[in-house]
Amino acid sequence: MGMGLSSSSRRKGGKRGRRAAMSEINVTPLVDVMLVLLIIFMVTVTLPAVGVPVELPESRAAPVEEKPDQITVSIDRAGTIYIEDEPVPAGGLPAALEALDRGGVPPLIVLRGDRSLDYGRVIAVMGELGRAGFTSISLVTDGSVSPP
Repeated sequence: MGMGLSSSSRRKGGKRGRRAAMSEINVTPLVDVMLVLLIIFMVTVTLPAVGVPVELPESRAAPVEEKPDQITVSIDRAGTIYIEDEPVPAGGLPAALEALDRGGVPPLIVLRGDRSLDYGRVIAVMGELGRAGFTSISLVTDGSVSPP
């Protein structure tokens, strides 16, 4: 008997088999995706810019702000030169520097040299950088609290 009443009331309304439109948006999947993107962003920002392991010398110099168009040149303990993460073959630094895309203005060169290197090796790399037209060079060091 109850069934007959509900079916007759559905016929009177004229909305046979139609459902009302859902007026709420489920934002849970959106929040989940945004949290995942936030975590990925936070992890990638905190990663070091260059993966070449170099033991940097200590200095009390003020930190220099990173620029998006800078190029990192590293010299490891063995004296191998890297441009970003790519090793440069022995004697191939001038050719590797010529192959760099400079655009209009030469970018900032960030030079990372291992503390155990001979001073002459670092100066030789700086000389090649200057010869190739890169005149803005920053030397990277670790922070120190005690004066030399």
